[in-house]
Amino acid sequence: MLSSLSSRIVVLGVMVVIALTALAALLIHASLDTRDSFARVTHSTEVIETMSDALDELRDAESGQRGFIITHNPVFAQSFEDRIAGALSEMAQVVSLTVDNPVQNSRAAELHRLVRARIAVLRGPLDLGKMGAFDKAAAIVASGHGRDLMATITIRARTFLDEERNLQTQRTAAAGQRLKGVRLLAIAGVALIALIVILVSGLVIHGIKRPAILIREAMADLGKGDRSARITSAMGSREFDDLASGYNAMANLLEAAVAEQVQSEHQLQHANVALVRNADSMRERGEAIELLGGMAHRMQAARTDVELAEIVQLFVPRVLPDLPGALFVHNNSRNLLTPMAAWGGVAIESEGFAPDHCWALRRGQSHFAAVPGGDIVCAHVGNSETIYHCEPLLASGEVIGVLYLEGMIAGDARFQLTVLAENIASALVNHRLQRDLREQTIRDPLTGLFNRRYMEETLAIEIARAARGGPPLSLVMCDVDHFKRFNDEFGHDAGDFVLHAVASEMRARFRDGDVVCRFGGEEFTIIAPGTTAETLLKRVEIVRQTIADLTLVQHGKRLGSTSMSFGLATWNPDMSRDGSTLIQTADAALYQAKREGRNRAIVSPARMLESSACR
Repeated sequence: MLSSLSSRIVVLGVMVVIALTALAALLIHASLDTRDSFARVTHSTEVIETMSDALDELRDAESGQRGFIITHNPVFAQSFEDRIAGALSEMAQVVSLTVDNPVQNSRAAELHRLVRARIAVLRGPLDLGKMGAFDKAAAIVASGHGRDLMATITIRARTFLDEERNLQTQRTAAAGQRLKGVRLLAIAGVALIALIVILVSGLVIHGIKRPAILIREAMADLGKGDRSARITSAMGSREFDDLASGYNAMANLLEAAVAEQVQSEHQLQHANVALVRNADSMRERGEAIELLGGMAHRMQAARTDVELAEIVQLFVPRVLPDLPGALFVHNNSRNLLTPMAAWGGVAIESEGFAPDHCWALRRGQSHFAAVPGGDIVCAHVGNSETIYHCEPLLASGEVIGVLYLEGMIAGDARFQLTVLAENIASALVNHRLQRDLREQTIRDPLTGLFNRRYMEETLAIEIARAARGGPPLSLVMCDVDHFKRFNDEFGHDAGDFVLHAVASEMRARFRDGDVVCRFGGEEFTIIAPGTTAETLLKRVEIVRQTIADLTLVQHGKRLGSTSMSFGLATWNPDMSRDGSTLIQTADAALYQAKREGRNRAIVSPARMLESSACR
């Protein structure tokens, strides 16, 4: 049977077919494994991103809780609820995604439980705030309750993410190994089949010279890289026709396998490039977030506008390098955007500009000119050829300021800009709240003058300065004459009106360096650094005469006129350092003015100073 050429060719043809089938099966199997490997790499990426998103949602929820407790703004409470819902949804998705990995699934379930526990801790102060108990809520937050739990979540999440990244790395390496195996398999299969064909050609070389030449030429073309080479000429026998068919089938399978291999290599290269790009992007974002975090901490700790401006000028050029710019802050009383800080040599108008002059504030979103004449130019920019970017700073719909940058924001810099704008807006709001709170603690709500507590603190400071050999220090004690008459005849509202009118006159008539305070009731105190009582008496007489000339009219009702009595004294080293002796001395001069007929100013004589010092 095998002695005939046909039999041998049949046997050898069967071997070729088996080899081709095995090669095709192996190549297809390897391709499927490679596809599964990429699917597992993508799966790990999805798990990592989902877990990171869940942690971000939890941190944002904590920020919302603190924002609500600090500002009492219900928008932060709603933000808390939204972020909590997002965090729970993302954690549930992580648990679902890790079902195929029992160890990671167990960690994900534990993290899910810890997140719910953390949410329960965060919700406690929030609920207290919703019931109006903001002080209790703030005390709980300040105590750091739940901080250990958040640390546990962070540590376990880091372990979970590290393990998933290791799996991702292993799976990427496995995909590469499989592709390498496909290449080796294809090469070995082609070499094996080529050897079989050469053996067949040797057996029939004398009787099949022409078909052999044709097959050799086709295989030579295939070896040169022409994967489209096929045998199309008639072989002159059934056996060689079958062989030619087998060769063509092999070539087709090989072409398909090589094409799939090339496609897989391209996919792997694209995936690798994407991974490298994402890694670089994540690294850059991490560095930016760390820098922005340091900036945010410093801005929250700033106590003055100068400190805040220094922080902005130092950090913004590092967050957004090569972009000169300026920060404008909204002045509510003047309804102007006034400059707070500038960097990179930007020339700005010191007077500021109206909100309508900036298109970013009009639209409530970013406004920029990418090319000269490419969009309408803000009025505050001036030069229509300038390439610039304006980022509005808003909080709860209220204009806080605007960040002006010369140049374009592109790529990942947009992320830095968004976080930067949020941090600056938050710091400006916090700075404004702190300033308002301080004003409330040192101001009398009725008259707008400094209160007694501020007076005592300031007096102690000025006495310490005078005691070190500084300039003289004088004090005025005064009150409204016959003040009880206004309350008795016209009511307490009229009395409040009189106090407010008197306070306004004193605030307008005394120097900027003089500290005008409400001592209590209808009694006032003026601390006058750098002057003696005799010199101060001239200003006091002007104030006294101005108040005596007032005609008080409230809601169309004439209250009549009023007057004030004043007592003046100058501090000397024999007096106590806490200011009590100086106050008693000026108070004694005030009572002397009362006894002598009111509506007058009396300077405490030297003998009175000495007697006061003895007391």
